[in-house]
Amino acid sequence: MSTDDQRWFHRRGALARDGWESVVDERTPGWAHTGIRVAELGADDSLDLSSTGVERIVVPLSGSFTVSERDGGSSTTTRLLGRASVFDGPTDVLYLSSAVTAVITGEGRVAVATSPTDVVKPSRYIAAEETPVELRGAGASSRQVHNFGTPAALDAARLIVCEVITPAENWSSYPPHKHDEHVPGHESRLEEIYYFEAAPARGATAADPDAAFGMFSTYSSPAGEIEIDAMVRTGDIALVPYGYHGPAVAAPGYDLYYLNVMAGPDPEREWLISDDPAHAWVRTTWEGQRVDARLPYTHDEEGHH
Repeated sequence: MSTDDQRWFHRRGALARDGWESVVDERTPGWAHTGIRVAELGADDSLDLSSTGVERIVVPLSGSFTVSERDGGSSTTTRLLGRASVFDGPTDVLYLSSAVTAVITGEGRVAVATSPTDVVKPSRYIAAEETPVELRGAGASSRQVHNFGTPAALDAARLIVCEVITPAENWSSYPPHKHDEHVPGHESRLEEIYYFEAAPARGATAADPDAAFGMFSTYSSPAGEIEIDAMVRTGDIALVPYGYHGPAVAAPGYDLYYLNVMAGPDPEREWLISDDPAHAWVRTTWEGQRVDARLPYTHDEEGHH
């Protein structure tokens, strides 16, 4: 990874600000349309989302939280039941209107996906059982996608958010693809954030669970030069302003998770991608293969993290 490209990949804690473990927003160099905030809360901690003009999705990573939102003189409190870990299936999430401010309390790890916008959509609670769960790919390219913040599931202004679980030894974000040109009906321009977590695979006993890792790559397209080839661990963040991204690979013995946050300058809120033409053919090899039998991961299975 070259020195210039280190601004696109950040280790856990490197983006700490204002009580948050990591913050990406419009103050991040080269960044404009998306953001993420990640924090670990104790029983007496609280986090302020004190500005308007930003739409948000509050995503429990582990633990449970209470979100108190204020819209002018009125206030609403929402309890997020959360989950034990990101590998325990979908969680409930809360979409916060760009017209409100909020305070988060609770215990555990929480992520907040953000995008600046003047468009006001209503806040909405999405229960875990409402989240569309997609098993994408096949064979060693099988992964589980939670589409709680995609256009089909959520009426947002700009944000497109989902999370992906890749079982040990599998590949995701594959074939490598891009979304950095506006080609109506074919490709949309979207900044993308990858927030990663990794953990020992179900049933595995690791010598050092905190050493769990995966691999992630991004490389150049005509829209810009970029190169990320990194071991990724819990709390790491990759920023993809342009370029082909993928694969994300779960190492043997370790499951990999990532939260994707996308938004862009195009008039339509849509996720349209172009595969790298050198690798698009790989999709045809999935025909006739079954989805990995380990999926889906749910909260009531034995051996969860």
